[in-house]
Amino acid sequence: MDNKKLQLIKGNEHTDHRGTLCFINDFNMSSIKRMYTITHPSTSIVRAWQAHKMESKYFKCIKGRFLIAAVAIDNWENPSKKLQAKTFMLDAKNTEVLQIPAGYANGFKALDADAQLLVFSDKGLESAKNDQFRFDENLWMNWKEYIN
Repeated sequence: MDNKKLQLIKGNEHTDHRGTLCFINDFNMSSIKRMYTITHPSTSIVRAWQAHKMESKYFKCIKGRFLIAAVAIDNWENPSKKLQAKTFMLDAKNTEVLQIPAGYANGFKALDADAQLLVFSDKGLESAKNDQFRFDENLWMNWKEYIN
């Protein structure tokens, strides 16, 4: 996997008389160090912007839908206000994982109440704590435009 580009990793499913098997065989998890879930009880909550110079994250929506945005950071001390966010809509009904590589800020909001994300990280918790950058949620996009 290219660790420098945003990537939506598509999966597929197989259904027969035994049920449905969903898979994302192209999601190489060999670098994963930890995982966690995030649940947003409301569609009004915005969690943005958190960035990492060295940590890559992978997002899988497991309940409801999420709008996720990512921005490549140009200057870690004073990023340009003109950076363009790339947006993705993740839906639990779809078999896909969004890769946000190191060097990007990410933000997200639920499009459905009680939506849930499964997040994978390629860094352990101690490394991640030393690689956190926060930026104002109103930079780079107007989250209020995205109402279900």
